[in-house]
Amino acid sequence: MEVKSVAMEVGTTVVVKPIVPDVAAIITAITGVTAFAAAQGLTYPLISLVMERRGVPPTISGLNSGAYAMGLAVSTFTVGRLTQVLRGDYLIVLSLIGCACCLALFASFDPLWLWFVARFALGFFASIIFVLSETWLNTACPNSLRGRVSGIYGMGLCGGFAAGPLAITFFGTNDGLAFASLSGYVTLVAFVTFLLGRYARTHPHRGATGEVLKFLGKAPLLIIMVSTFAFADVAAISTMPIYFVRIGHSATFAAASVTALALPTALVQPAIGWLLDRTSRFAVASCSSFVAGASYLAIPFMSSELGILSAFGVMGAANFALYTCALTMLGDRFSGGSLVAGSAAFTLAYATGCAAGSSITASAMELIAPVAGPIAAGIILLTFTCVTIVDAFVRRNNKT
Repeated sequence: MEVKSVAMEVGTTVVVKPIVPDVAAIITAITGVTAFAAAQGLTYPLISLVMERRGVPPTISGLNSGAYAMGLAVSTFTVGRLTQVLRGDYLIVLSLIGCACCLALFASFDPLWLWFVARFALGFFASIIFVLSETWLNTACPNSLRGRVSGIYGMGLCGGFAAGPLAITFFGTNDGLAFASLSGYVTLVAFVTFLLGRYARTHPHRGATGEVLKFLGKAPLLIIMVSTFAFADVAAISTMPIYFVRIGHSATFAAASVTALALPTALVQPAIGWLLDRTSRFAVASCSSFVAGASYLAIPFMSSELGILSAFGVMGAANFALYTCALTMLGDRFSGGSLVAGSAAFTLAYATGCAAGSSITASAMELIAPVAGPIAAGIILLTFTCVTIVDAFVRRNNKT
């Protein structure tokens, strides 16, 4: 099949952009990131539960989570150099195999120090999958379809994260079967990714070393958008269940809130992608942050459990739409090696936002009152809404 594309000059480099989608590449990227999300969705609760059962102090458990975040951060600064050594699609396959090996280590060995090494390596490999899948996705689709493709990508990411913990339900936490089952699944995805990649017409671009920090100055609003999403997202996953229990709801309700968050978030993303292709992408981002922020602020004033879960689901869908918007606008504005740097910068921004979201909302609940947790997250989202509106006015005035 003949590849239809259009060439554009970026600096001194000619970058070929497709005008028809590379379906094989898009499917491969979404499959890989879904596996990454499932691994992340499993390890976050399962490792904490296993350590709690073994009597590991919460501080040590928290440091183990920090090892994963450290792996994410280190990977963002090395992925550009790695793409100079090996083609991006091969790196995705090797990273999937690396994730499978880390999960197998959790299933087979008990020494705590080894779990720290495996958690760091899991973050390192997962970050490579995340960065290069985003890059490949934006390389493989034309701008006219970019929003819808990003929406499907977001649905896979959310769906994988929600499906990962199901392994705990089926296999429990005692004998490592949950880790082993997911290790086998990720290995299978690596094999499928390798086969699908052979039919792809495009490949992830090579990145340049030292470009991640430079990118932060090229697209500060996109970086802030991803950080805001991460702040509110981790607050929803880690802080809000605690908030629900502290204001008198049952632990079952707190657990159900995560499901109520994940399902609509995954299902709504294709519709968000459609809006991104049909309307102003900055307008979608502004409306999404406003709806998410208003939903966060409304939850403390609700008494009906059904109403709370409904508002929580709306908040999750609108908040994740910020990431779908950022991913779409990244591919719209950048190409070539800048896509690799941008995706790596997004990962770094996500890690930073997560760290801030979990610490600030948890501290607000401890120092002020439980209600301060959702209010803090809502204020952050509404502040970002104001930032996007001001930015739109500035850009309009500059054009005139």
